[in-house]
Amino acid sequence: MFSGPPGPARWSVREWESLHAGKSRNLSVWSDWFSSGRLVPVNDIAVDLGTANTLVYVKGEGIVLNEPSVVAVEKGSRRIMGIGLEAKRMLGRTPEGIEAIRPLKDGVIADVDVTEMMLRHFLKQVTQKRIFRIKPRVVVGVPSGITELERRAVRSSAMSAGAKAVYMVDEPMAAAIGVGLPVETPTGNMVIDIGGGTTEIAVIALSGIVSNTSIRVGGDELDAAIVTFLRKNYNLLIGEPTAEAIKIQIGSAFDFGEEREMEVKGRDLVSGIPKTVTVHSQEIRECIQEPIQAIVEAVRRALEITPPELSSDIVDRGIVMTGGGALIRGLDRLLSHETNLPIHVDEEPLTCVVRGAGRILDDLHKYRTVLVQ
Repeated sequence: MFSGPPGPARWSVREWESLHAGKSRNLSVWSDWFSSGRLVPVNDIAVDLGTANTLVYVKGEGIVLNEPSVVAVEKGSRRIMGIGLEAKRMLGRTPEGIEAIRPLKDGVIADVDVTEMMLRHFLKQVTQKRIFRIKPRVVVGVPSGITELERRAVRSSAMSAGAKAVYMVDEPMAAAIGVGLPVETPTGNMVIDIGGGTTEIAVIALSGIVSNTSIRVGGDELDAAIVTFLRKNYNLLIGEPTAEAIKIQIGSAFDFGEEREMEVKGRDLVSGIPKTVTVHSQEIRECIQEPIQAIVEAVRRALEITPPELSSDIVDRGIVMTGGGALIRGLDRLLSHETNLPIHVDEEPLTCVVRGAGRILDDLHKYRTVLVQ
């Protein structure tokens, strides 16, 4: 006959201790869940959809994703084989049936379908750990010189990837906010954002772009110049990743008096056999002069069309340089030499745009005038 559960008096000390230990474990599990933020849905996301890299910022968490803008797809079925860093490792190494694509070219979307798949993958990565999922509002940084058709492509890609509402902000404006410049004041601030596909130069005052110059020259042009130089001068064929490595290791825009050299491996165009050549930093500096001079000329043009009152502010405050191109050795020295103005390079130039878009999310009321829906 069932006599009911044993009373507390019948429980041993060991049983009581195990019961309390189990309860405390359950409480710690629940507290971990709450503190991890998984119960809080992702409402607002900022995206820097760059030619070279895509960065994602989540409100309240900071930058949660930084991946190359590369997608590997199967040629026939268009099935995704890899996205981001995984796909970048495949550039120039894929077998016949697989293609590694960079869906953004010159700062704008070149392949809408692949961009949509890439964005959906990145947004899913950010939101999949949450228990409650809702469609987020997304702020996307775009080049200031893009057409309405290109804006529409960005909007449709983000909406198809799962966004509730899409806002766009010009990259120079986002970079200025990310650096911490007082964009809402009447004081003039000049920003040069050198990305993978474009260089954006803008003078900003009163939460608006007073004058801007956008050229489709960036890090990719420098890589292409290095590939061409080695093909012509050394009969050596190299891929994009190798050209980028040369640019980072020995590339420079200004003569420091300290020269470097690097061994470069590639395919001999005459014999077809792989070979190694030694390349000097002076040669690389000379071969990238054309795109570098295009950037210098764009800065000059931007200064020429700047209103005189704002020009006086720029003389006092100088120019801020952001974007991956700001990391090219000596580019700040060259621009300072050509313009006679102080040039400031941000500590983390690669993340300026997404940090600025994130600050806009944190204070939408303050920065609502800089957004385009």
